[in-house]
Amino acid sequence: MSTKDKIIKTSIELFNQHGERAITTNHIASHMGISPGNLYYHFKNKEDIIRHIFALYSEHLHTQFTPVSGHSDGFVQLSGYLDALFELMWRFHFFYDNLGDILSRDEVLKKDYIEFQSALLTQVRGIIISLRDSGLMELDDDDATELAHMLKLTVSFWTPYIKARRLSGELLQQDIYKGILKVLALFKAYAAEQSLSKLAELKEKYTQLSLQVEPA
Repeated sequence: MSTKDKIIKTSIELFNQHGERAITTNHIASHMGISPGNLYYHFKNKEDIIRHIFALYSEHLHTQFTPVSGHSDGFVQLSGYLDALFELMWRFHFFYDNLGDILSRDEVLKKDYIEFQSALLTQVRGIIISLRDSGLMELDDDDATELAHMLKLTVSFWTPYIKARRLSGELLQQDIYKGILKVLALFKAYAAEQSLSKLAELKEKYTQLSLQVEPA
């Protein structure tokens, strides 16, 4: 792994553990055992690091959340989406926790974020429409748009909601699985009758996963 990639990896870990606002480039360099000058050789400042992290976040969403293929089981793909969503919410949870503050400090990142979210809404809506066209959901085009908004809202604000209700402010992996269950509840509201048993299986899967994760 290159030094640049190690800086990004370490930054994500420290931001998640301590909060993005509490971590400086000096903290990152010290944790890695490198000089601040070495870090600045690869990144101009902390905002530059965060922009690179956002690029990874964006790439993850664009590559994992594609419309349902007509040649495969829609629920297998839905389960794959939920697994990818878990990874996203856990790996980048610092970004959700302090989103408004991060964007307010970086106009370039905010512009990129707004454009990305607009494209993501279209992408999520496309998934919903393809699930409907596969006979797994029952909803019209307007409801598909509203559901896409609700799914994005749930994912974006689930982790800060949990942390705000906990004195320690700590986030656990089982909290992410509980967030996935909330996403499933939104899908269930529009599920076709023949889909309910499959959704129940997915609910059981993520409930069991949430119970298997040991508290930190």
